[in-house]
Amino acid sequence: MKLALLQHACGPRPAANLKKALALADTAARRGAKVICTQELFRSEYFCQSEDYAAFALAEPLDGPTVRAFARLAKKRRVVIVVSIFEKRAEGLYHNTAVVLDADGSVAGIYRKMHIPDDPKFYEKFYFAPGDTGFRAFATRHGRIGVLICWDQWFPEAARLVALQGADIIFYPTAIGWHPEEPKALQAKQAAAWETIQRSHAVANGCFVAAVNRIGHEPPAGGKGIQFWGGSFVAGTQGEILAQASVDREEILYADVDLGQVDDTRTHWPFLRDRRIDAYTGLTRRLID
Repeated sequence: MKLALLQHACGPRPAANLKKALALADTAARRGAKVICTQELFRSEYFCQSEDYAAFALAEPLDGPTVRAFARLAKKRRVVIVVSIFEKRAEGLYHNTAVVLDADGSVAGIYRKMHIPDDPKFYEKFYFAPGDTGFRAFATRHGRIGVLICWDQWFPEAARLVALQGADIIFYPTAIGWHPEEPKALQAKQAAAWETIQRSHAVANGCFVAAVNRIGHEPPAGGKGIQFWGGSFVAGTQGEILAQASVDREEILYADVDLGQVDDTRTHWPFLRDRRIDAYTGLTRRLID
């Protein structure tokens, strides 16, 4: 089965960003992709670099224009699509959400980002309420998939809980990059850590992992901005890189995966069998003194 990750730059016009993403997804489907994933918050530049009330106007409901447009495409091409949106759930209540569309255009499930960062240039707590969907895997025509979003990718607990629900593939829509003033050596360490932690989720859970990131330099008003580092990739069930995109080019990253490898890997490397679930109660505590 062929996966496709849509890596591209995002501009200031939401309609143009949506048109670009739809065109890339349609191309991917026509070239044989069965599951397609967008990058995080692709309809706009990464507005969380500053705290700006005007940015809430970018949000839309679950049945808004972005999901409707991708649902039509999913049905037309008979593909599964993971669509990232800035969700307006109610007046004053917003989420960073991924909608999983099945190959008939129906909604297979939604995931609301659970881990919300608040770091320099990543002021997401100003915009997003923490997700309340829990960590979930969704049955689709082309496999059982889990979705986690960006900051979630650093937490092994999230990947494990999705895998325990039978996910064959974990998708990570992402918007991550460097601060331009950071030393090059530090930038390299950060990108390597980002890749390593996600590959480790594939190893620990015996599943495929697909991370899709944006590219380009996006400066907020009056700031130096973020240089998004691209590097979208798909890792196999033992963490091996099956395909990886560039750091600075728009491209559709394709990877062929055999979902039968999940069962084979978990049989030969039975981490799920040998877990000591009786000894992990401390994981629900903030800190063990």
